[in-house]
Amino acid sequence: MRTRRLTPPIGQLLDFAWSQTRASAFAAALLGGLAASQLLPTLPVARYDLLLCYGVLLTLVFWRRGWESGRDIAVITACHGVGLAFEIVKVHLGSWSYPEPAVLKFAGVPLYGGFLYAAVGSYVCRAWHLLDLELVRYRPRTMATVATLIYVNFFSHHWLPDARWVLTGLLALATAGTYVRYTVQTTRRRMPLLLSFTLIGFFLWIAENMATYFGAWRYPYQLHGWQPVGLDKLGAWSLLISVTFVLAAIGRTRPTDPAPKS
Repeated sequence: MRTRRLTPPIGQLLDFAWSQTRASAFAAALLGGLAASQLLPTLPVARYDLLLCYGVLLTLVFWRRGWESGRDIAVITACHGVGLAFEIVKVHLGSWSYPEPAVLKFAGVPLYGGFLYAAVGSYVCRAWHLLDLELVRYRPRTMATVATLIYVNFFSHHWLPDARWVLTGLLALATAGTYVRYTVQTTRRRMPLLLSFTLIGFFLWIAENMATYFGAWRYPYQLHGWQPVGLDKLGAWSLLISVTFVLAAIGRTRPTDPAPKS
């Protein structure tokens, strides 16, 4: 995408948007598959099972084309596993459901469900490559601890007091002074890590609205007709992205980063 002839700020903004679009290619392809699957005629294979095959095929295509490295595939697989475990527990607790039948379904969750989280992992990995991300003052151990607590709270709040606001404060403290350096055209820019989590959470909330519209899953209030996903999920995604980020950041912190050990 050529933007160098434009005014520098506008050109850089368009270049950044184009890089973000490329980074979201896996997620866009997955949402496209969800939308297309609704148009298919009745088949002997369940739609959820077809989507699992489609997700595996997408992963192979991205790897074979060199869009995802072997390390990226490992991160994406980890995100798939963590997400699938999350789905199994939340579906069991009645937070949402997958009402359509499927052969490849475990505890009420079709195995393709993990690809929704894998798509987030793909986005983070591709953004790392395309924008040449660099973490400054990143605290890996502290972030891993807070991300684990955030992940556990999404389950434990069904029995214990919801610590979401406390964890939001802990995340703000863990990311205080931490920012991401990235390249737009030839210019190095930076963004506070917490701001990037908030922005990603916003776009994940939009993607979730699209996914539920296409029948990826259903919240209880959507079983009798689609309704927009509540704004509270925007905050939830802004917290949950920390788990994906911690997985993607393993081994990526550069030796030259002025980052503390903990």
